[in-house]
Amino acid sequence: EEGSRTENLQVQNCRARLDHLESVDAENLSEWNNVRFKRILVDYMLRMSYYDTARKLAESSKIEELVDLEVFQEAKKVVDALKNQEVGPALAWCAENKSRLKKSKSKFEFQLRLQEFIELVRAENYMLAILYARRYLAPWGATHLKELQLVMTTLAFRSNTECTKYKVLFEPKQWDFLVDQFKQEFYKLHGMTLEPLLNIYLQAGLSALKTPCCFEDGCTKEDPLSQENFRKLAMPLPYSKQHHSKLVCYITKELMDTENPPQVLPNGYVYSTKV
Repeated sequence: EEGSRTENLQVQNCRARLDHLESVDAENLSEWNNVRFKRILVDYMLRMSYYDTARKLAESSKIEELVDLEVFQEAKKVVDALKNQEVGPALAWCAENKSRLKKSKSKFEFQLRLQEFIELVRAENYMLAILYARRYLAPWGATHLKELQLVMTTLAFRSNTECTKYKVLFEPKQWDFLVDQFKQEFYKLHGMTLEPLLNIYLQAGLSALKTPCCFEDGCTKEDPLSQENFRKLAMPLPYSKQHHSKLVCYITKELMDTENPPQVLPNGYVYSTKV
């Protein structure tokens, strides 16, 4: 019954999104783009774990069927559990999506099993850890033997080891790694981009504006890349391809060309004729 309800909800959302795509025309383009922008914001908030804010924006804009509130709510349960160092909900999610995860050659379940084994070693339940390994880790031996051997060696080195190779396996950041891995698997499973849509659109715009001058001390404040956050986002992006130099008036911010030619003052400064 629960599965049927979820399936019906997904069909309903798909139909609403198709109708929304078909509704765009020249007359309502501005309104349609506004809805699209809000969808991008909701997507970003959900990915950044601002669930309540995302839901309020979706409800106030009446776009619940156009965003993935329920899908991310499902993911939230797994993420919260992993942050509390619990693998149960994540393993249940793997079981529900076993065929699709297998098709994508995911090893997320294996990583969860490894972490559960590590926690048994940390608690000094060595016999239970061995039994656990025989039942849940041994089937992965054919495909992940090296990782399996590395983790099994912790039975000899224990959790208080100073050997870097094994010490790292007991560090809390392993749980953060599992959270990141789950998110990646979750996005792939639902056909979502790994990067938030907001970042993708911002990077597309920044790549058109990025020039070497943007990173100089004299960068104008009107340039988005004068802000540190935008600079970080644009750092891995290529520079904008400019075949010809363009002069922009410092005062009017307008392009200087044949219609608005530049004028050189006695002090060497250049301004547009319109000034």
